[in-house]
Amino acid sequence: MTLSTSKVRLGNTGPEVFPLGLGCMGMSGMYGATDDRESVATIQAAIDAGVTLIDTGDFYGMGHNEMLIGRALAGRRDRAVLSVKFGALRGPDNSWYGVDGRPAAVKNFAAYSLKRLGVDAIDVYRIARLDPKVPIEDTVGAIAELVKAGYVRHVGLSEVGAHTVARASAVHPIVDLQIEYSLASRGPEAAIFPELRKRGISATLYGVFSRGLLTGSRATGAGDYRAYLPRFTGDSAARNATVADALSHFAAQRGMSPAELTVSWTLARQPGFVPLVGAKTRKQLADALGALTKPLSPADVEALEKLVPADAVQGTRYGAEQMAHLDSEK
Repeated sequence: MTLSTSKVRLGNTGPEVFPLGLGCMGMSGMYGATDDRESVATIQAAIDAGVTLIDTGDFYGMGHNEMLIGRALAGRRDRAVLSVKFGALRGPDNSWYGVDGRPAAVKNFAAYSLKRLGVDAIDVYRIARLDPKVPIEDTVGAIAELVKAGYVRHVGLSEVGAHTVARASAVHPIVDLQIEYSLASRGPEAAIFPELRKRGISATLYGVFSRGLLTGSRATGAGDYRAYLPRFTGDSAARNATVADALSHFAAQRGMSPAELTVSWTLARQPGFVPLVGAKTRKQLADALGALTKPLSPADVEALEKLVPADAVQGTRYGAEQMAHLDSEK
């Protein structure tokens, strides 16, 4: 038995995409050392395997990620659906200065992304985090103007709550909400996912491996963003390692890798939504894609959730300051 690799539509009005997407953030240094040649090869291998949704942010590597994708898309642009996040303000030392969702800033960010990507239009454009100083109606309205002008094709959202989804939808059709979701992060199930389904909006799900925690990966040092996250530090790191070990054993009993297991669980738990696989190498990509040939039965899903209940992983997904500013957590 295999899962269908038929394309799924992003919302009622969005593009059709492969059931898994490729998240490219890790290719620009967030999780330690990277290799640009391998990154380009991985993006191209994903597209050649049928993957269509390629996700990035203009602040990943301060534009490095977009330029990398631009190189990889040469001769393949018509086979890719580009999802771009914008709005984060960064310093030369990687510091974070918040988010800018003003209409003029939206159009400025878009102009630079189009140039770095080397494309005429961005398929799905979204602010990475809600700007608390700017009404979401103003930000989405500016993206809608970019749609009308032909620079953007569809409007998305990222890490916002159900109330903000409703407000944004009143301005322009929203095709999907990008939000973290995994065995370790199930908060959206309560209010956000029901709101999306009620409104005919899809979700693109990042962090399905919980940044490698669920697949047994560990922070590699100061250059690895995870070294500063609660789930990877102190007592939480030790406790969560036991969760990863249990998950690995469960997967092995079923002839699966931990990556295949976590992706298959996500597909089974949220049909019609699109997991974003954060792969830095072709090997990691192939491992994740293997989930499409190894679906979980309802009994397997139930057994896995008993083994790894919603509160099994210790620690929040971001540090306290970032958590406090997430609209999706309010």
